[in-house]
This record gives sequence, structure tokens and C-alpha cells, in this order.
Amino acid sequence: MFLALAIICDDYFVTSLEKICEKLDLSEDVAGATFMAAGSSAPELFASVIGVFITHGDVGVGTIVGSAVFNILCIIGVCGIFAGQVVMLTRWSVFRDSFYYILSVVALIAFIYDEKIVWWESLVLVLMYVGYILVMKFNSSMQKFFTGKPVKNVANGNAAASSEMEDGNASYYVCDDDPSWPLLSAVKPTKAYSRGSVVMVDEIINASPPKYRFPEAGLRIMVTSHFGPKTRLRMASRLIITERQKLVQAANGVETQVIDGKVDIENGNVPEDKPSEEKENDTISPFHIPAGIGSKIKWLISWPLLFILFFTIPNCGKPRWEKFFMLSFILSTVWIAVFSYLMVWMVTIIGFTLGIPDVIMGITFLAAGTSVPDCIASLIVARQGLGDMAVSNTIGSNVFDILVGLGVPWALQTMCVDYGSEVMINSRGLVYSVVLLLGSVALTVSGIHFNGWRLTPKLGVYVLVLYAIFLCFSIMIEYNVFTFVNLPMCME
Repeated sequence: MFLALAIICDDYFVTSLEKICEKLDLSEDVAGATFMAAGSSAPELFASVIGVFITHGDVGVGTIVGSAVFNILCIIGVCGIFAGQVVMLTRWSVFRDSFYYILSVVALIAFIYDEKIVWWESLVLVLMYVGYILVMKFNSSMQKFFTGKPVKNVANGNAAASSEMEDGNASYYVCDDDPSWPLLSAVKPTKAYSRGSVVMVDEIINASPPKYRFPEAGLRIMVTSHFGPKTRLRMASRLIITERQKLVQAANGVETQVIDGKVDIENGNVPEDKPSEEKENDTISPFHIPAGIGSKIKWLISWPLLFILFFTIPNCGKPRWEKFFMLSFILSTVWIAVFSYLMVWMVTIIGFTLGIPDVIMGITFLAAGTSVPDCIASLIVARQGLGDMAVSNTIGSNVFDILVGLGVPWALQTMCVDYGSEVMINSRGLVYSVVLLLGSVALTVSGIHFNGWRLTPKLGVYVLVLYAIFLCFSIMIEYNVFTFVNLPMCME
């Protein structure tokens, strides 16, 4: 099941997300907090619905709490350690999500405190989620209003962080800086670029004889004196690499223009070994046996999964299915829910067999189990350098869990199925769990702050240590160490 979730997240879910961002013109953090969070939290929503309607159990608010702590601490930790690069984070998006999350936790405490949920309380939770989506809709204008800085939607993982762009420009003059001239075939030779003038990318594209495509023209502009020295050094090296690759490809008789309908040198990313990537794409399909012993074994183990997914989800990474990106998003969400349900069921039986109490299973394995899609999806985008998307996904999916995962089933129960009824809830240990939740957010955000708004392995380790501490505390709470919370387990 873990492998199934990994395959579906990697090949279908994240691809459909990228298409959604492209078509709806969303910035990465907004997509992370809305679509990605909703999709990867589908398991919790389904578990919650099953709890309210089918088993009529008290959907362990514990599980959602456990899953929430896991989401924030464990996933950010894993992303920090395994991202393989230092990922920059934006203060605004971290602040916005944490703030809304704290609001929704506070609302949840207020409603659960009297141990029952009435119709207007569930309605408020659902409306709060609508509010969250509105906040996302007007994200850029709100960011301008609060930070006074316009949004920089840097596609390449904020590689050139805004501060870096601005540093060092003041002291640089065009006259010191002739090497940038030869790179730019003169656009308007009459006028030296003054500090304030704006160079239009289009202008360069049109004026230069070889007709550069947008990404290359962009790189050429970022080598000029309008940018800080660090940025220029980085862009110059990228430019050299892309040029060299074009020469190599030309020598091998490969057209570099367009591959699969995509420009291969997008925002200066070096197209590392295209052929291997094409092979990668073949391994997704159940009809191509990959090369290499290891990949053959992996392919054989995952063949049934590949086969089912190949026929049930349109792969919107391929030009033919590109239009169906919404369909593949919904279908992959459904599959994620199915796989998670199976996984949770297996974990429950394993726990029962090994004699681990329910409570501990709920807080540790089940919470981790339902959050596996989140974790995999976040790690995939963090490795692409989209730190904001990864972090917004972890916090956004918690907002989704609380407001939708708990709010919607309760709203259906109290307003549609049986109007005016109440949902009863056991909230004895809740005060503690919620204090843990708020504490985890506060400590994570302060950790990110002291780390200079960067996701690094150091931060990852710090956050995972926090997770271990929280686990110890919550297990002690469940075992009535501090105060009486749970009745003892029944003896067989």
C-alpha cells in the first residue's frame, strides 16, 4: 500500500496538481494549501465520514489530532532532511497558513468543549473553510497589503530569493560591467541601460537574430547589471550550461527546440539527461519492461498497481490527456482514499495481533498512515525546490482536516440526515492534545524563523526530535499519567 500511494502521488497526483496550477494560474503556495491539501487529506475525510455515519463511533478526534501533529512536524522534518537542497520559504505563506490553522483549532476547542456538536457549530466550521479559500483567492493582494511587497512567483523554487536580487545592485554601474554586452545582441544600441530602465524580455527575443525563446532571453537579462552579483553569477553559469547542452545536442543531431510539447530549457533548468527521463516515463506504463535488475524487480512488484492505475486514471502528463487534468486529480484522490483505507485496516489488524493498545496505534501508526500521501506529495515538491508548496500543504491539509474532515460529516449529520440532532463527542483528553497541537505549530514556526526561513537538514532534525517528544507526551496522556483521560482497555 505504501508503494501504491507513492506511485499514485508521484505519477498522477502531483502531475495533475502542476496542471491545475498552470491552468488556474495559481502560485505554488496557494495550490499547496488548497488542491494539494484537499487531495492528500482525502483519507482523513473518508475515515471521518465512515466514523460518523457507519460505525457511529466517536471519530477519534485523537486520530485527527495525531495526524495533525504528524503532518506539521514529521513531514516538514522529512522534507528538510531529504529535499537534497536548501529550500527557501516565504514568510507570508507560512504566517498565513499557521494563523488560519490556529484559528480553526481554537474554533474546534470552543465547539467540542461541551462534548456535543449542534448544527450551527458544524456550519461555522464549513464556512471557515470557505473563508480560507477566499483568503487564497485574494492571496496576492493581501500579501501586498500586509507585507508591502508584491508577490514574486518565481517558478524555480525562489532560487533567486528576492533579497538576493536586490543586494549589490546599488554599487554596480553599467560602465564597470561591459562583459554583459556581448551576451545581449544590442537591442537598442543607442542607449546604455541605465539603472532605472526596464529591459523587456520580448524586446530581446525579437531583436536578437537567433530569436531566443523566453527562458533563454530571461537568463540573458538576469546576467545584466540590473541584478545582484550572486544572481548574475548563477544565471551566467546556467547560461553556459544550457549553451553547452545545446551544442552537445546539436552534435548528436537532437533538435533542442521542443520535447513533448514542452520547452526543455524552462527557466534555465538544465534538462538533465533527457533520454533517461523518457525511459522513466516508460516505466510508469505496465507495458514496458524497464532495464536494470533493480527496476525490473520493482516493476514486477508494482505491476498490478501500474496496470489498474494505467486504465483508471488519465495521465495528464501526456499531451493527449492534458485536458483531463481535473478528472485525473479527482480519480487519483479517490484511489488515494481507497489505498489509505486498506492501509489503515491492515495497520489496525497488525496492531491487534501484536497486542498494541488502540490508543497508541491511533496516535502513531494510523496518524502516520493516513498522512502518507501528504508526506510523499510534499517530499516530491520539496525536492523540486517548491518549499512553500510543501509547507503550505502540511499546514493547509490540517486546516482541511479540521474544518472539512470534521465539519462536513457533522454538518451532514446535524443538518441533512437528521435535522437538529447532536453529535456526541468524548473530549476528555482533548485539552491536552490541543495544547500539543498549538505548541507544535508555534515551535515549528519559531524554528523556521531562527533558521532564517530556510528548509535545511538541521531544521528537519530539530522538527523530528520535537515529534518524538510530542509522541511521548501524548502516549503518557493517553495512559492517564497526568490525569484521568481514558478508561482502561477491556480484558479479553
